[in-house]
Amino acid sequence: ARGVAEKLGGTVVVKAQIHAGGRGKAGGVKLARNPKEAESLAHEMLGKKIVTPQTGPEGRVVRRVLIEEGLDIARELYLGLVIDRAAARPVVMASSEGGVEIEVVAAEHPEKILKEYIDPAVGFQSFQARKLAFGLGLDATLVNEATRFFSALYRAFEATDASLAEINPLVVTREPSQRHPRAARPRRRRSSGGPGLQLQPELYPPGRYCGLHGKWRGACHGHDGLDSVRRRQSRQLSRRCRRRKRRAGPARLRDYPERSPRARRTRQHFRWHHALRYCRQRRRRRRVAAARSLGVKVPIVVRLEGTNVELGQQILRESGLNFTVASGMKDAAEKVVTLAGN
Repeated sequence: ARGVAEKLGGTVVVKAQIHAGGRGKAGGVKLARNPKEAESLAHEMLGKKIVTPQTGPEGRVVRRVLIEEGLDIARELYLGLVIDRAAARPVVMASSEGGVEIEVVAAEHPEKILKEYIDPAVGFQSFQARKLAFGLGLDATLVNEATRFFSALYRAFEATDASLAEINPLVVTREPSQRHPRAARPRRRRSSGGPGLQLQPELYPPGRYCGLHGKWRGACHGHDGLDSVRRRQSRQLSRRCRRRKRRAGPARLRDYPERSPRARRTRQHFRWHHALRYCRQRRRRRRVAAARSLGVKVPIVVRLEGTNVELGQQILRESGLNFTVASGMKDAAEKVVTLAGN
């Protein structure tokens, strides 16, 4: 940290790298006036547990810090892109109230949030970007630059198949700033979730990885199954986990969107996950092929719903592999608990 601060020169910002918002209020973002202070702040943060509204009461341990150049900021703005599921299209949101949680702005000053809905067939248009730039009250000399910037964020959002992209704060500096030298070199995201957490599945999209550590977070249909498993866990299994000082419950979740991953990706998911969730009939033969090529030995409980469910169940039963086919959520949860207990 000290070496980086010396290289950057001047004031730097020390930021705790945890996967949660609200770091600043929790003491995870601090200003250092010199390299010695940067070293002291980094030493203070590393190994510290930070608790924010997004981490829950258990918090997150800081294992990495980012040392970033301090800037002379004239204005702080907000810029974000998200999928509006009610409108079934992306929406660009901008606000002159940057540097604070957008949820607070939405609750207290909804009129200060500007929105532009994007037609997926035509994409984000220049006139929409200019409308946002003028709505933010940017100087006329900055409108063209802001238009290019807003459009670039949308291209990144679309190219990465993201569900959310935001910059908070998006700043206007008093002096022109240079582009970050590493901006064009995307890096593999590392985990700050603790030692031993493997993030290789993130290299095989689509799908969202969630390390559960015996607990579950979020609000999607897939978690109903996890809750069902927990409710039906045997007392014997729970006692054994308590003796080993471990939480009873699933360890990982992979939730898939509608697009079907290829068999190579599926093999990777079998290698890296203890619990899998799949849907849509056209993928079922791929699961069988992937399991057969890997020689999977652990029992796999599969619950299928939807079109051609009987055909899918027949494919799994006739595969000759260690698949246990369940007839419903309750039946699947009971089978999982039974197999885990043995």
